[in-house]
Amino acid sequence: MSLLDGKVALIVGVANDRSYATHIARSLHENGCRCAFTHLPGEKNERRTRKAVEAIGITDPWMHALDASNDADIDAAFEAFKAKFDKLDVLVHSIAFADRDVLQPGAFTSTSREQYLAAVDISAYTLLALSRRAHPLMQAAGGGSIMCMSYYGAEKVVPGYNIMGVAKAALESTTRYLAWELGADNIRVNAISGGYLRTLASSAVGGAEAFMDASKEKAPLRRPTEGSDVGDTAAFLASDLGKGVTGETIYVDAGINIVGI
Repeated sequence: MSLLDGKVALIVGVANDRSYATHIARSLHENGCRCAFTHLPGEKNERRTRKAVEAIGITDPWMHALDASNDADIDAAFEAFKAKFDKLDVLVHSIAFADRDVLQPGAFTSTSREQYLAAVDISAYTLLALSRRAHPLMQAAGGGSIMCMSYYGAEKVVPGYNIMGVAKAALESTTRYLAWELGADNIRVNAISGGYLRTLASSAVGGAEAFMDASKEKAPLRRPTEGSDVGDTAAFLASDLGKGVTGETIYVDAGINIVGI
């Protein structure tokens, strides 16, 4: 019997084959979980997500367009999900956004009010918005696991990460408050703080390649983070093996977060 047999997951954030969400989907699928997906609106985005999902062995995946900044879109996606699936056990939130022009070393003070609010909205508030819709489905199933993706820049200054670090800090705090409120219904909420991985999102951060070089030299494991590291941690959190873990930010970064210099 596989670790996640009988469980159903909704994964939000597969942009392409390099996304952390793709690695999570692979691990969940390999462990027996039935996975459903959302994608950004538009045929190009749908094709990109479908290609990534099918490459990990999920044929004819259930997919639905979702602009997470739009509450009506979120409602429509969950209504469509409920029409197809009889329960929800796992929700994966792997979405974030910030304007590229303020993700450069020295550019934080130039962040406008609009850019600041947009980053926090998409990167943090959406976890609350998605969890609110997932709550009754997980409650009916007897509980569930919600997880989101963070980064060490939420805790310490990473030059160039800037407003995204602020948004991730809000995401981690949102995780804890959701864990408190939803825990009464046996719903666990955790954040995975993954190490640097070359993705569409990370490529927007100025000087990001230096993060990988630092991991090779300074991380206790002397290597950069691999997508499967995060994927397998997600599978653990989704499974009953993680039944006592909630409200946590779990670092999966080859240990780089413990190093002072």
